[in-house]
Amino acid sequence: MSPILCALTAIALWAALASLGTALAHVPPFLLTGAALIVGSMPSWPRALRDRAAWRVPVSTLALGIYGLFGFHFLLFIALRHAPPVEANLVNYLWPLGMVVMAPLFLPGTALRPVHVAAALLGFAGAAVAILGARGSAGATAAGTGAWGFVPALGSAFIWSSYSLWTQRVAPFPTSAIGLFGLVSGALSLLCHALLEPPVALPARDWALVAICGLGPLGAAFFLWDRALKGGDVRQIGILSYLTPLASTALLLLVTGRPPSWSIALAAAMIVAAAVMGARVR
Repeated sequence: MSPILCALTAIALWAALASLGTALAHVPPFLLTGAALIVGSMPSWPRALRDRAAWRVPVSTLALGIYGLFGFHFLLFIALRHAPPVEANLVNYLWPLGMVVMAPLFLPGTALRPVHVAAALLGFAGAAVAILGARGSAGATAAGTGAWGFVPALGSAFIWSSYSLWTQRVAPFPTSAIGLFGLVSGALSLLCHALLEPPVALPARDWALVAICGLGPLGAAFFLWDRALKGGDVRQIGILSYLTPLASTALLLLVTGRPPSWSIALAAAMIVAAAVMGARVR
């Protein structure tokens, strides 16, 4: 599979993540994150059993993988529980813009130019439109719980953009090691579930959705994304990633039954325009 096709397939899988997270909003977040990540790691188990080198990475690289996979998804699922899901999803998808704007902080030789600053301002303006537009939605509470939910959404965006940049600085590792990142992150999340959350009994339908979430957005997408970055033009792949918020938001609107609103449409347009603008100049 070509790098571009790998990237497009990963984007298609990630587009379903927010909708799946919303459908599983009643599942404790540590349980959901842990179970899905472990399921997502399973495709790499056979190779790791055949060749131990497939999962042999430095401790620092493993810590980076846990930071990215565990941190990103846990904060995203928290955001989808405490903010209107469409708007929270838009704020979370500031991560492509974050990759561009923060590149000089992580990658030597990459300069931040005025166009990147303008793109950052436009992107955060889009996030503000999403937050303000959510005030009148049915998902926000009078006590302001909906507004608080955007904090973890911003946190998840920062984690994924910084994780993606940091992976370009560590020593090269095999794509199969993504399975180790998912397995350890999943085990850590299940431990947190046992210690911090009440036990729950999930019906078969919920377990089926967890399995789909793990095999797709929290599994295959990571392997495909890693292969795309290692084999293709990072600039082209980065631009392709800006398709994710549009596809994800459109699917989430369809699943939740919400009609399109001017604030959602404007926020989506601003965020995507900002991301494309920021990627035009290195």
